[in-house]
Formats: sequence, C-alpha cells, structure tokens
Amino acid sequence: MRNRLGEASSPYLLQHKDNPVHWHIWGEEAFAEARARDVPVLLSIGYAACHWCHVMAHESFESPAIAALMNEHFVCIKVDREERPDIDQIYMTALQAMGQPGGWPLTMALTPEGAPFWGGTYFPPAPRFGQPGFPQVLVALARAWAQDRERLLQSAAAFGAALGEAAAPRPGDPPGPALLAAVRGAFLRGVDWEQGGLGGAPKFPNIPVFRFLWAEYFRTGEADCARATHLLLERMSQGGIYDHLGGGYARYATDAAWLVPHFEKMLYDNALILEMLALAQADRPGPLYAARARETVGWLTRDMRAEGAFAASEDADSEGEEGRFYVWSRAEIEAVLGGETEFFARHYPLPAAGNWEGKIILERRSGFGAEEARLAACRARLLAAREKRVRPGRDDKVLADWNALAVAALVKAGVVFGEPGWVRLAAEVFAALRAGLGQPDGRIAHAMRQGRVSAAGLLEDQAAMIRAALALYQATGAAAYLGAAETILAAAEARFSDGAGAFFTTADDAADVFTPRGRSAQDGPTPSGIGMMAANYAVFYHLTGRDGYRARAEAALAAYGGDARALAAAPSLLLAAGLLANAACVVVTGEAEDLLETALAAADPAVLVLRGGGELAPGHPAHGKPAGARAAYICQAGMCGPVVGEAAALRAALRRKADEGHGGRDRD
Repeated sequence: MRNRLGEASSPYLLQHKDNPVHWHIWGEEAFAEARARDVPVLLSIGYAACHWCHVMAHESFESPAIAALMNEHFVCIKVDREERPDIDQIYMTALQAMGQPGGWPLTMALTPEGAPFWGGTYFPPAPRFGQPGFPQVLVALARAWAQDRERLLQSAAAFGAALGEAAAPRPGDPPGPALLAAVRGAFLRGVDWEQGGLGGAPKFPNIPVFRFLWAEYFRTGEADCARATHLLLERMSQGGIYDHLGGGYARYATDAAWLVPHFEKMLYDNALILEMLALAQADRPGPLYAARARETVGWLTRDMRAEGAFAASEDADSEGEEGRFYVWSRAEIEAVLGGETEFFARHYPLPAAGNWEGKIILERRSGFGAEEARLAACRARLLAAREKRVRPGRDDKVLADWNALAVAALVKAGVVFGEPGWVRLAAEVFAALRAGLGQPDGRIAHAMRQGRVSAAGLLEDQAAMIRAALALYQATGAAAYLGAAETILAAAEARFSDGAGAFFTTADDAADVFTPRGRSAQDGPTPSGIGMMAANYAVFYHLTGRDGYRARAEAALAAYGGDARALAAAPSLLLAAGLLANAACVVVTGEAEDLLETALAAADPAVLVLRGGGELAPGHPAHGKPAGARAAYICQAGMCGPVVGEAAALRAALRRKADEGHGGRDRD
C-alpha cells in the first residue's frame, strides 16, 4: 500500500503525491483492490485552483491520523475533475440525487463496483460549521459498511437507477419559438438589473445563459436580452472579479456586486467572456470592451501559454492564502505610485481600511476618458511590483475543450477588434491541439501535459474542436479547416452517438467508467457537448446546404424535446434550435476582404460566412452564383437576397435583416 499519485501527470494529483494517504489514480486497479480487501472506495474529486480543496488537503489529507483511518477502512482514489470531467459529472449527479448541494472537493463513498452510496463535499478535521468532523464521517461509514451493508447496497442501487434516469434523453418535438420565449422570459426575470448577472451572491458569469439571451435579441428584438448582456459585461469588467493589472476574469464573485472574486482564473471563463466581449463590441463599440479584450488576450499570451496552447488555470491561493497575490494595502500602493496615488484613487477606490478583509481589491469606478495613458502607466508600475510576489500555482495541463473555446473566441475577437494576429494565434493553437491530442481514428483526446496524453477524449472535446474548426474555416476560407471539422465529426458520430440523435459523454470504448455512460444536455459554466454538437450540425447545414446535416441537427434537438422543464437548463441546445431555424449565411465572392471582414464582425451570432460561389453544393441557396465577381449575398430560409457590393451596405443589410425578424419569429 502506497501513494501512487507520483505516477500521475495532473498538477492537481501531483499536489497530493506526498500525502500519507495511500491514494490511487482512478482505474480498475483501485477497484480490484477494494474487492480483494472487501472495503468501500473513498473518492475525492477536486482541481488545482480549488481553494477548499487545498484547505481539506492541509487539514485532513496531510494528517497522519486521518490518513491512517482512510487507509485502514477504504481504498482511496483522487481524481482531477478537469482531467476527468466524465467521472466528476457522474458522481456530482449522484450527490445531487442524494439531496446534497454540489461543490468541490467532492467526497463520495462507493462500492467496489463503483456505485455511490453516500456523498458530501468539504469536511473539517473536527466538528465545525454544523458539520461532523471528517474522522467521524470515516468511522461512521466504515461501521455502516461492516454492520449495515445491505442497506448501503440498496442505497447504491437506488442512486444507480437515478444516474440511469438522469442519463436518459426525453424525446419529443424539437424546441420551438414558444419554448425559447418561455426560457428567455425566465432568465430575464432572474437578472439583477442593478448589478448585472443572475440573482444575488455568489455570482457566476453564466455565459451560456447570456449567449442564449444575446442570440434571442437578434432573433426576436427583445431589447432586455441585449441590455442584460451589456450590463453583465460592463459590471464584471469594472468590478473586482476582473484583474485590472494583469488581465483576465476570476471564476466567480462571492458577493452580488462583482467586487470580491474567488481568485482563481480559468481558461474556459476567459475564452467565453472574450467571445462575448467581441459580440458586444460589434453591437455597441466602446473603449471598455476593447480594453478588456486586449488585456485578457495579453494575460493569455503572457501567463498561460503551454505546449503551443493554453494552460488550464491559475490558482486562487499563494503562500497559503486566498487572493494574497492580487490584493493590496493603501500603504503598498502609495509606496509604488507615490505622488500619483490620489490620482489613481479617483478611478480605483483605495479605502485606508480596505474593501475586503482589511485589504484592497482593485475595482474601477470611472468611465474611460482623457487620462487613460496616465492610468495605464500607474497600472504598469503596480503590475511590475506585483510580479515580484510569489505567484499562484498554475495548472499547466492542456485541455482540448477549453482550448477550443479559446480558439473560437480569438477568431471572433481578432476580427472585431482588428487584431489579425489573434486569428493567427487561434490557428496555431488549433494546430497544436490536433498535433498533441489528435488520435489515429480522428478523435481528439481530452488532456495532455508535457507531451503525455492523460485522458481520453469526451464529447465536449470533439464538439468544441469542431466548433473551433468551423470558426477558422469561416475566417480564413481554408478548406483544410472544414475537412478537419468533418473528420472529427465522423469520429464523434462513430464513437459517441447513441443512435437516436443524442450523444454519450464518453466514447463506446471507454474502459474505466464503471457506471452507465452519461448523456446530458445541461450546460455548466461551459456549453454542453450535445448543445455544441446540435449547433455544429446547424452551422454545417447553413454552410454546405446539405439536408443530412439539418436532419441530424433536428434529431439532436428532438432527443431532448420531451422535457421542456429540463431544457431551461440547456440554453446552448436552445441556442442551436434558433441557429438552425434562423441563421443567415453571407456568401462573399471575388476579391472582397472588406465584405468578408464586415460579415465576420457581425454582432448577430446567427450570421455565418462563406467564401465561394460556383463551387457550392447544389442544395445551397447561393449555388451557381458567379465566383469571380466582387459581391456578397445574404442567404436565409432557402433564398438569397440581392447582391451587395459595399461594406457599409452589407453592414446595413445585416442590421436590417435582424430588425425585420424582431418581434415576429416567436409567432412562426
């Protein structure tokens, strides 16, 4: 018996390699030992940037006495939820079926067959906060396994049935305008119209929700959809959740006003927010979105590059304290800025007593004006001083799905903000992902670190990479990207499809998932795999005119159409429904870079762009258009509008297209 985590590549698992706990890596070996010893499995799931994961590690997993209890009565497995989101999703679903709130660290007790029978999250080392101490939990579980096993096995069977039920699609009609309107209304009723975002504290960006609302604005003209999205981006971009010195957004705010972040920075949040900044800028140009986009890309390129792509996250903690790297005292700022302190304080409040636990979290309280260069110089001095501090840990594993989200965001932002280098960077990252994570059958693996693939590909990886390839194809016109999208799609259909329109999270040859394969359309902080797949089919259909793609999009939508209430948690799938029904394909022919840039920079996410003409498939409404003439055609609902020859006219036509749909499409 020994701690095996030194054999892992995950930075999170390696953080625990010296624990006195005899940790196993997830796999059959651990479950075989549990069967041989006739003991349950204790599963602990967390991630490198998780503050409370670190707390429980220091309090319990580093304690020889607590580790002895764990080793005696359990086979202990540690899982990185970012490396194995499929495992995390299964047992988080089980925890919620037990009536417990979700969160990390996730602590689960399993049978030696992998079936969950009890669960929780963080436990203190002694009774505290109304919770039992972790040693008490361990002793109680061991006693129940020895003395009341039949009841535990009955519980495991019941939760197993709940997992199977949760994984089952609910076939019905594809979501239509009435359902989209109902969900849109529910989300708008949940908006905090003073501070932005949904509800009160804590507050998460919830980008899949606001991306859906943004699409609904252009589909229906519901002005509150755009207002809610702009309010979210403005408040977050000025609040403490944003790193005003180094760029990038933290994962969430612990308060309702976006002041106090939970300081870890995740690649996926910043990718999704960057794309929303680009869409918002295209709708309502201004200095705020442009500054935040450039600063966030600056953070990505300066601090997050890894193996030709981007690292997964930066930690909340440094030197054992949450936020220590990011917060200031008034005296520290005065020591750096000297005579500029009062000027800086007019824009970034610097209360002597601090605004969080006696420290200052920087937030901006002023709009952009003539003093931006002076403020930038102040921020640069503070950033240089901050760089001398001990940095938070960085999880440098490369995740395919999160990186693919960043690729699509860089493409859109590069066009909107006039940064062609960002599009080139997106292409470089995409190439690195295919080189490092591409598999012989066309699939994309999920995770790698230091050139070593550590987790098989999941549906989200295939879907996000297809989405990224389609974004690059539209931006560059390079047929190789369309070919890459088709290759990954074929592999996804072969390995992940359930044969009835939906997709499993894991592939059919996944050898280490010991419960029924999951299927879920529900979004988390990132879009669901099935939502992205349905949207990908819609984009394929509108770009190629092939009816087979439309049929597959409709099948994916119909797979979940029988449970309208559950679809409220699947805004990405609903967005795909709107995209399939209402997207416009702008076909640009001839030498017309200005027309291409105008179309690619559209604020409406349902505007797709295709370079072509005579080579289009016969099913496409633009088939047969002259390939050499400088022109743009807006094609929608099976027909193309009149030729447009100037960028300003195309911009006006795209806006008019959106305006004409406003208020009418929900009644179709």
